[in-house]
Amino acid sequence: MASNYGAVQPDQMPAHFFHKLASSVPGVLFTYWLSPDGQSHYYPYVSDQVKDLFGVEPARLKEDAGAVFSAIHPEDATGVAKSIEQSAQTLEPWCYRARLKMRDGQYQWFEAQSVPERQPDGSTIWYGQFHNIQHYKELEQTLRDSEAEFQFQAGFQNLIARLSGEFIQLGFGSIDDCIDELLRAISDFFGIDRAYVYGFSQDHLTMTNTHEWCAPGVTSLMPDQQNVPIGSFQWWQAQINSMKSHNKVVFIEDVRRLPPEASNERALLEAQGVSSMFCVPIWIRGQVMGFFGVDSLSQRSWRQDMADLLIIVSGLLSGALERNRLEEDLLNQSIRDPLTGLHNRRYLMPRLDEVLATCNRHGERFCLAMFDIDHFKRINDNLGHLAGDQVLVRFAELLLANTRNTDVVSRYGGEEFLVVFTEMVDSDAQPLVGRIMQAVRAEQFVIGGETFGITVSAGSACVAELTEEPVSPHALIGLADYRLYQAKQGGRDCLVDASGLSRI
Repeated sequence: MASNYGAVQPDQMPAHFFHKLASSVPGVLFTYWLSPDGQSHYYPYVSDQVKDLFGVEPARLKEDAGAVFSAIHPEDATGVAKSIEQSAQTLEPWCYRARLKMRDGQYQWFEAQSVPERQPDGSTIWYGQFHNIQHYKELEQTLRDSEAEFQFQAGFQNLIARLSGEFIQLGFGSIDDCIDELLRAISDFFGIDRAYVYGFSQDHLTMTNTHEWCAPGVTSLMPDQQNVPIGSFQWWQAQINSMKSHNKVVFIEDVRRLPPEASNERALLEAQGVSSMFCVPIWIRGQVMGFFGVDSLSQRSWRQDMADLLIIVSGLLSGALERNRLEEDLLNQSIRDPLTGLHNRRYLMPRLDEVLATCNRHGERFCLAMFDIDHFKRINDNLGHLAGDQVLVRFAELLLANTRNTDVVSRYGGEEFLVVFTEMVDSDAQPLVGRIMQAVRAEQFVIGGETFGITVSAGSACVAELTEEPVSPHALIGLADYRLYQAKQGGRDCLVDASGLSRI
């Protein structure tokens, strides 16, 4: 039969037994007393772990609990005080999470759980414990960060997919609207102050801001960023060379910390209010044709993968611009003469319809003239077709040099060319035609060792002349063509218009 000799009954256990029991608990056991007026408090009992964790002697806390409360993180202190006050009023269990400063000066999360008990004098005592939950908070934050990152990546992928769809479906001529939408959407997503696209000149000596989006209140730089010489910014020119040769992303984390050799760049960026920026090259047909960039006007923390994300955006832009360039080339091939570069008849006829429609709506007058190079067959027969091609090309250049940007200059066929003089009354057309004919007479051609000149004949017609029949492109061209025939029959190197034959 087992002996109970020497056994200690629970009500006879010494105080050090409870200290040992408390020391085995992974946390701090305590009783906390608060006066009725809430002005004084102390810990009648607190386990020794409080010293290991916070460097506070338990005996000190038996006189005043302030040492533990002063260890509470300033952001959590008000909440702790209010929760204790509420528990004292309602006698509901007190449970709270707060950060406490450890012996090493670092803050860690603790959770307290206790049960209040009202004393006869109106004071309150809580019996409970608090323990370290830093590991759980870190795990919780990790999960929260993972969820936030997942949502961010999903949002970014959805944004790129939407923008890609818009670029795929865009009609010819709407590329600018799509780029503007991309800059706006990307800026909203990343919280950027300014986003933009720059294009380089063919010789890479100047750059031009072609598209820009600015947050409300942010000044646009676009008006001042046209044909900006790159040579005066040596450091930036080196960054552009890195873009071109190494596909490098330019990241300026803090404009104030740019190197001494970038003093010009620093002064310009500070004047523009830029604090930090990214610039990513835009590739078209294997060459860097410009860059896509974003600015922040204040110091901010950028994502570590920000460069990679912006490269994806730049790739989207590059693809859209390359496709648009291809479409432009295909369109130009279909509406431009491959030899002279002038518009051809496929472009001329619908354009002439537009000019006629404007005339009918607003009464804007216009004239057209048809030119034919005199004795062009002799040039081909005597000097060869390559010489004839050179004459055609040079005559096209003379036409462009002696007409306005608003005029429509086209190669009608063979050695015949047609110019539509917009916003023109009858009396104004003859001097313009005469200027073209005089420029041709003054031109000297040197081909195959031979020097020679040429002349042209012209027939002109104005829309105001056609009063007895419906005005149409074919009717106008037919009249000009007939008068051109009359000019050639009249000895060439002359103009026939409504006033008759003129040697101008």
